[in-house]
Amino acid sequence: MSTHEEHPEVIRLSDGRPVGDDPGTRGELDLADRAALRRVVSLSTELTDVTEVEYRRLQLERVVLVGVWTDGSAADAESSMAELSRLAETAGSEVLDALVQRRRHPDAATYIGSGKVAELKELVEVLGADTVICDGELSPGQLRNLEERLNVKVVDRTALILDIFAQHARSKEGKAQVELAQLNYLVPRLRGWGAALSRQRGGRVAAGAGIGSRGPGETKLEIDRRRIHRRIAQLRSELAAMRKVRDTKRSQRRANEVPAVAIAGYTNAGKSSLLNRLTQAGVLVEDSLFATLDPTTRRTRTTDGREYTLTDTVGFVRHLPHQLVESFRSTLEEISDADLVLHVLDGSDPHPEDQVSAVREVLAEIDARRLPEILVVNKVDAADEIGLTRLRHLMPDAAFVSAHTGEGIDVLRRRIAAALPDPSVAVHVLIPFERGDLVSRIHAEGRVAEEDHEAGGTRITARVHAELAAAVASFASPVAAPIG
Repeated sequence: MSTHEEHPEVIRLSDGRPVGDDPGTRGELDLADRAALRRVVSLSTELTDVTEVEYRRLQLERVVLVGVWTDGSAADAESSMAELSRLAETAGSEVLDALVQRRRHPDAATYIGSGKVAELKELVEVLGADTVICDGELSPGQLRNLEERLNVKVVDRTALILDIFAQHARSKEGKAQVELAQLNYLVPRLRGWGAALSRQRGGRVAAGAGIGSRGPGETKLEIDRRRIHRRIAQLRSELAAMRKVRDTKRSQRRANEVPAVAIAGYTNAGKSSLLNRLTQAGVLVEDSLFATLDPTTRRTRTTDGREYTLTDTVGFVRHLPHQLVESFRSTLEEISDADLVLHVLDGSDPHPEDQVSAVREVLAEIDARRLPEILVVNKVDAADEIGLTRLRHLMPDAAFVSAHTGEGIDVLRRRIAAALPDPSVAVHVLIPFERGDLVSRIHAEGRVAEEDHEAGGTRITARVHAELAAAVASFASPVAAPIG
C-alpha cells in the first residue's frame, strides 16, 4: 500500500508536491510562499448591502487607520482620527489600531515616511488587518506605492466617504449623484498591466492604412477610461433632467412666495430629528454618519400662522470630497435658494466649533454664506453643563435645543418666525363670508395684524405677498391701519 493511501490527508506545497517528498525542502515552505502574504479565497469583506444589522456584522473588514499630523494641536489630530474611526465603523469595518505621524507635510511617495511604512507593514501583519485607511486624499502614486509595500488594500478618506454614500443612497437621484462622484474619483486612479492588455489593430485598418500602422492599439486601460467617461456623460444628462424637476418644484414655491428654511449642518448632528420635531415629518432617524442623503421638504407654520417649507439636507464633514460637492450641487441648491438656514451642530461633541468651520466652508462653496443663519446647538440633553456654558459664551446668539426631548423648540419656533421675511404688501380688506378661501390664504400666506367679524364680512389688516394682494384688491377697505 502506498504512503498516500496510508495517509490520505497529505499537506502539499504550492507546486503540488507533498511536504517531505523532497529531502531538500522537507519541513520548509518555498521561498515564494514564505515571502508572499496570502489571501484566503471567498472571505472578502467588501460590503454589498448593509440594510440588515446581522449581515453587516458578518461582513466586517479589519482595518488600521493612518494619519499625518501637519498642523494644529495633538487634540486636533486625535479628533480627526476619532472621526475617521467613526467613518470606518459606519462603512462596516472593525478598527484594530490607529497611527499618526508628525510631519510638516505628507510624503509625496508614500503619504507617511518610508521607514514608517515598514513599521506599518509589521503592525498590519501582526494584527491580521486586511485594509489600511489613510486620513487624507491619496494621489494615484501614493495609493499604488502603499499597496505594493503593504500587500493589503489601501483606502483614503475620500474613497471611504464615497463608499458610505453608496451604501446609504436610496433614491434614483441619490444613487446617480454618488455614482458620478465615484467615477470622477476613479478616473485618475485607473491602473492597467501594460502591453499584456493591449488591443492590436491587424489586417486592413481604417482609411486604407496597412503596414506600418499596426501597433499596440487601444489598451484595456484606455477602453475602461473611455467607458467611464461615457457613463459620466450619461449620468450628467440624467441628473440635469432630475434637476429640472427639482427647479420646477422650487419655482412653484417661489411663485406662491412661500418662505423656505433649510436645515444644514454636520453629519449626525440631529438634523432629521429636528425636522421631525418641527413638522412631524416622520423621516428616518439613525445614529450614524450620513444617514440622510436625499433632501426631504415639509410644509409647516410659524407661531403666528404663516406657512413655510423646511428642508432636511445631506450632512457635511471635515474635508468633504470635492467630487461629492460637485455631484450633489443640485441637491445642495436647496440650501442656497432658502430664505433662512438653520445651522445645526452637535452640542455633545467635544469640538462643536470645528463642525461650524467645516459646514461654513462647504456653504461658501455653494454660495450660501450670505444667507441669514440661526445657529442651533442640538442634543443639549446629552451635553455636559461645562461644555454648554462654554458654547453659550462662544455662541451667544445660538438657540440651544434638544430635538429628542423638545427642550428649547418653542423658542426656536419664535426665532424662525421672526427671521423669515415678512410679506411686502400691506392690505386692509373687508372680505365677504362666502369668500372664506381668501381669508384662509391670508392666514396661511400672510401676517395678520388685526381681524374682526362684521355684518358685511371679515375685516382684516395684514401683510401679504403681491399675488395675494392683487387677488383681494377688489375687497379693499378705505380705512387703513398701519402695520408694524
